[in-house]
Amino acid sequence: MVKFIGRLFGFVVLIVIVAGLAFQTELRQLYNTIHLFDADRIVHNFSNMKDMAPSKVLKATNHVRPLIPKPTPLPEHFEYKGKNVSIEQWLTDSSATALVVVQGENLLHESYYQGTQASDQRISWSMAKSYLSALFGIAVGQGKIPDLNVPVTDYAPSLKGSGYDGVTIKNVLQMSSGVYFNEDYGDFNSDINRFGRIMALGGSFDDFAASLNQDPKHEPGTYMHYVSIDTHVIGMVLRGATGQSIMQYMQSQLWSKLGNESDGYYITDSTGEPMVLGGLNIISRDYARMGMLFRDYGAYNGEQIVPKQWVIDSTTPDAPHLMPGKRDSATTNFGYGYQWWLPENPDEEFLAIGIYGQYIYINRKKDLVIVKNSADIGFMDNGYESKDIAVAAFRGIAKHLD
Repeated sequence: MVKFIGRLFGFVVLIVIVAGLAFQTELRQLYNTIHLFDADRIVHNFSNMKDMAPSKVLKATNHVRPLIPKPTPLPEHFEYKGKNVSIEQWLTDSSATALVVVQGENLLHESYYQGTQASDQRISWSMAKSYLSALFGIAVGQGKIPDLNVPVTDYAPSLKGSGYDGVTIKNVLQMSSGVYFNEDYGDFNSDINRFGRIMALGGSFDDFAASLNQDPKHEPGTYMHYVSIDTHVIGMVLRGATGQSIMQYMQSQLWSKLGNESDGYYITDSTGEPMVLGGLNIISRDYARMGMLFRDYGAYNGEQIVPKQWVIDSTTPDAPHLMPGKRDSATTNFGYGYQWWLPENPDEEFLAIGIYGQYIYINRKKDLVIVKNSADIGFMDNGYESKDIAVAAFRGIAKHLD
């Protein structure tokens, strides 16, 4: 009996070892994902997302859009709620890792923090949504998607029978799909964290999208509820309309034309599908180049890369539930277009925003683009007040440059 138990134990140990070897990549990714936002690791993790999931590279081209160094001091303070706030204290309190300020073609300021470097490929989180919107607009301009008011299932038939069945492309673009989605990053069982575990352990983002249901409380097109998976659905529509993968279409139609100086990469699911809702990783100066493209109405280097009308439509809310300011039909006071944000009382301003403090701020009146990357664990505190403080800081920098 003792010999039998000993052999059985040895067999179990062998099975565990074999399983560990077979799934060591998934186990490593799961471990890294579980500890992704740990205070002592978050800064490192946000510059090393290749350790969290599979990835695919976007290649830089030989043409680089020059940023002309013109060092300019930042203001010492900005005003928020009638009080002066120290710029340096704000950068510290919000766990900034990068700040890049561009006006015209001039690089006015560039700083990196917490041991990070200019060459770090930083996670976009939801700023990637604005990139996908730009790519989608290119397909619209090419006539591949002539009508935004048709159901997403016209191009993504695998979503029939899901919560997205019958929902229009425009509703999904504007985060008004009416699909139920729990985006509480602090809830282990939330939809966004279930999605994250697919990233770590394997599975299909497409299948995840098809598993969601409508929220009976909100009719599509009437309520702005931020559902990250909506952006993945837009990616599914784009694939169906173009007949190309996101990576192929992004590389040829947008990425290769931005004048980026460094490669970027998307983290992907185990089928190789990029995480278009938040998995883009690039250097901070290249985020600024995307801001410059939209600041300049989608044109660069003599080419209208993104249709001008799409840029305008993307940054112009067109329904009451999408307007900046307090309203019952949204969970935020920021306005929303096609995957771009507008602050309250916008003055030719709009933003790409990612969780934990990622920003591309565009102020067209000032010819200004500001990029801020962060590892801000307190980003969601006090009803996301950090976004309001960030806008006040960006406006303070813009005012100072006058």
